[in-house]
Amino acid sequence: MTSGLYLLVGALAGTLAGLLGVGGGLVIVPALVWAFRDAGFPEQAIMHLAVGTSLATIVFTSASSVRAHQRRGAVRWDLMRRLAPGVVVGVLGGAALAGVLSTRSLAVVFGLLEVLIAAYMVWGGRSRAGTGAPGPAGMSLAGCGIGLVSGLAGIAGGTMSVPLLVWWQTPIHAAVATSAAVGFPIAVAGTLGFVVTGWTADLPPWSLGYVYLPALLGIAATSVLFAPLGATLAHRLRTGVLRRVFAVFLALVGIRMLVGW
Repeated sequence: MTSGLYLLVGALAGTLAGLLGVGGGLVIVPALVWAFRDAGFPEQAIMHLAVGTSLATIVFTSASSVRAHQRRGAVRWDLMRRLAPGVVVGVLGGAALAGVLSTRSLAVVFGLLEVLIAAYMVWGGRSRAGTGAPGPAGMSLAGCGIGLVSGLAGIAGGTMSVPLLVWWQTPIHAAVATSAAVGFPIAVAGTLGFVVTGWTADLPPWSLGYVYLPALLGIAATSVLFAPLGATLAHRLRTGVLRRVFAVFLALVGIRMLVGW
């Protein structure tokens, strides 16, 4: 049953990755928390294992999603390269802080942020009030913020990078594709951080630091297959429809985090 859950979660995460430019961590982490508790893993290690494993799966999901979007020429590599250095620094910091900060406090703050961003995507986004992308300092700061929250929550940062890219007047389809590309360095750096921080921890067999290998293999096996499907759906949807789909996703995630991870 657990293997089937991993495959199902991977399929859903892959579809979301391609469709919305997210890594699927906001689906993967809660599912892994439930599965690890059911398996009797040590309570103090469950959240760390869920977050670390989620980031490891996003390495594969993001790569598959980016390939699908790149075939349509949708990835803004110039923006991705300018965000990447700050993202790597931020996600490594998030991995280091994961065992220090209260997960519940972070969930409340992040949940409120998600709901506010969803409201912007529905109502405020029409105004095109944003300017173009900021200079190097602004891009580095934005990347650090995206990476920090991603490292703490086990996500690829799409719920923040897509609205930011839209605010910087990037078309929604290009924003989704570029966000998928930004998720790759987030996932690689975050995975390395959680492997290192969990190297000496008392963990279940088949754990590589805070990465649980059976879950990684099961989720990645289906996520890489379904990410291109999500990308195809994204490019078939009209801009307004895709914005609203993303906004609904954000609102549901935000409410879920506010009521309890």
